Amino acid sequence: MTQYVRTVEDENDPEPMELPVEADGTILLSTLHAQYPGATGLKYRNPDSGAMRGLRLVENAIQPPDDVWHDYLYIAAFPKNTVTDNKRKGEETQDNPVGKTRKVERNKSTDLIVLGLPFRTKPEDMKSYFEQYGELELAEIKNDHITGKSKGFGFVRFQDPTVQDKVVSRRHQIDGRWCDVRYPDRGYPEREQSKKIFLRRVGDGTTSEDLYSYFGQFGEVTDVYIPTPFRGIAFVTFADAEDAMKLLGEDRTIKVSWRPK
Repeated sequence: MTQYVRTVEDENDPEPMELPVEADGTILLSTLHAQYPGATGLKYRNPDSGAMRGLRLVENAIQPPDDVWHDYLYIAAFPKNTVTDNKRKGEETQDNPVGKTRKVERNKSTDLIVLGLPFRTKPEDMKSYFEQYGELELAEIKNDHITGKSKGFGFVRFQDPTVQDKVVSRRHQIDGRWCDVRYPDRGYPEREQSKKIFLRRVGDGTTSEDLYSYFGQFGEVTDVYIPTPFRGIAFVTFADAEDAMKLLGEDRTIKVSWRPK
């Protein structure tokens, strides 16, 4: 039986993508590229240290950690963004062509990725929702090429690029579920400091109220999302990105009250 490994493009993505493992226990780089164009490998968060660990790439095959694919969430690794480095260098000179190019690109319409879509949502439903912000050039939901079923995410592109920041800065409730909209380009500054944190090893029986109550001591919590069916993960969104950043990489024990079923 083929083994599959859970992967995401970003650690905060609510819907992992399962990639098949080859007979020799590796994942082909071509398999990774098919789902994450431009990715150069995989990494994961070490549960003991909280630090990120990269996986070896040997002859275009990604090697498992310790020769075993543990039940971790593996994150697609991309080359470091050169825009940030070039901008820093440009600050030391009078001419900064990279910075100018980046500014122009922000004034162009780009494909925004919509994450966390209900599997029952259809392209026309998503289009109808986002048309309240402006006329769309594109509204597309990605489907599995084998089953034909939705993968739980899609793309929208607006004719007017000035509405993009407004759409990205908000959460959107589509077909009864909260969804996030992001710039696919990892270089935009909005994504350097996320207001959302990702929780693993969440205890069975933990409720949204438990997480609101616990994390409220660290700052204003605007949203809590526990995926269903329960998979032992959750997402907590703060009003202030600084409050979220302070908690990254820390292990915490959350006590919940016993509730009769």
